Amino acid sequence: MVQKIDEPLTLGVDLGGTKVNVALVDANGRLLFAHKSPIHASKEPERVIADILTAIDRRLSKTGQEAKALGIGIAAQVDLKGVVHGSPNLGWRNFPLKQKLEKQIGLPVVVTNDVNAATWGEWRYGAGRGVDNLAVLFVGTGIGGGIITGGNLLAGCTNSGGELGHITIVYDGRKCHCPNKGCLEAYAGGWAIAERAQDAVRTAPKEGQHLASLAGSVEKITAVTVSRAYREGDLLARRLVEDTGRYLSAGVVSIVNAFNPCLLVLGGGVIEGIPELIQMVKDITRNRALEAAVEKLEIVKAALGVDAGVIGAAALAQDSVDKAP
Repeated sequence: MVQKIDEPLTLGVDLGGTKVNVALVDANGRLLFAHKSPIHASKEPERVIADILTAIDRRLSKTGQEAKALGIGIAAQVDLKGVVHGSPNLGWRNFPLKQKLEKQIGLPVVVTNDVNAATWGEWRYGAGRGVDNLAVLFVGTGIGGGIITGGNLLAGCTNSGGELGHITIVYDGRKCHCPNKGCLEAYAGGWAIAERAQDAVRTAPKEGQHLASLAGSVEKITAVTVSRAYREGDLLARRLVEDTGRYLSAGVVSIVNAFNPCLLVLGGGVIEGIPELIQMVKDITRNRALEAAVEKLEIVKAALGVDAGVIGAAALAQDSVDKAP
């Protein structure tokens, strides 16, 4: 028999383009259970919601626990009313996710951008715990970020604040997946590292032989390929990594100058694969940012890993309920 836990428990959901992670989280940010599953192939909103509710029902019934709220982080633009205005990975537009979930689950629901959820998780229970002014930058396939200022998550006018991956670092530079060119993501995101590597190998095939060989072909070179070749001492991979460090640092210098955080947290798959980027960013930022902006700045690696989003989503929901009148 499962022992009943009396402390407040909250459900967290991390909804990606192909998978959903559902977790029950306690008041100290600990995962009591987590369940990852693929979403319905159609990605149709009602079917995805059904998948989420099924996962929740199965886990709650199995554990015998109850939750007081649900928080969900989704890779999308989400307004303050919990309406998903655009999700490229899911193809959703103007979908009232909060309203639909609350009606079906009968619990208070908080809907937010997935990186804002992860930022909140790192602040409440991870590398940023106890620091009320921090920036979080997740460098994965894309680049997302979040800002905590005075202990509050920066939302902006339309709840789209903190899109740090779309800071312009090169005017009219490489085309981004957003409408702009020259974004930080277009140079240091995983997809951009892959594109830059492929371009470099096509330009210098002899230098790029090892990268192409590891991947199987030039077109199959990814950021993971670059990371592996870098570990093996490949000179072109080393140059690509060093360039990535400089591009990433350019974005970080702008973030540090603009928001003056006490702490900058770096995470995501690219950082996990090439942790040396953290020291590169530290060195360049220390030399290039405003003196006052780096006076008390620390730059550290994220602590919660792949669970940051689901923990943060649950924490946002918990905090929202606690603050409710």
